[in-house]
Amino acid sequence: MSGSGAVPAAQVIIAIVPIVGIVLGSVVIFFYLLLRNRQITRQIEAGSYKKPAFDLYVFSLLCGFLLAGVGLVLSILFLALEGLSYSLLGGLIPFALGASLLGFYFVARPDKKFLESRS
Repeated sequence: MSGSGAVPAAQVIIAIVPIVGIVLGSVVIFFYLLLRNRQITRQIEAGSYKKPAFDLYVFSLLCGFLLAGVGLVLSILFLALEGLSYSLLGGLIPFALGASLLGFYFVARPDKKFLESRS
């Protein structure tokens, strides 16, 4: 359905809905960040703040699998639809990023028991 054949009042509503959604989403994010900052500040003042743990290796593994999977599917789709063209980069770039993250995980992780046990 195209917006060009709609009633003028409907065109106004169609134009306003995304704007309102973006504004409300921005307000929600702003207040989340504000309240989270106040919460952390109070925890630091009380001495009960614990820095959240972030596991870079598991994060790189997850992102690597996700990007490699999406990139592989997009590459196959673009190759089937248009052959070898510049649109194929839309799949090869995320695939290369995913492969790089997976390579980082297998090369840089501190416990290389998996690789050592296979040798």
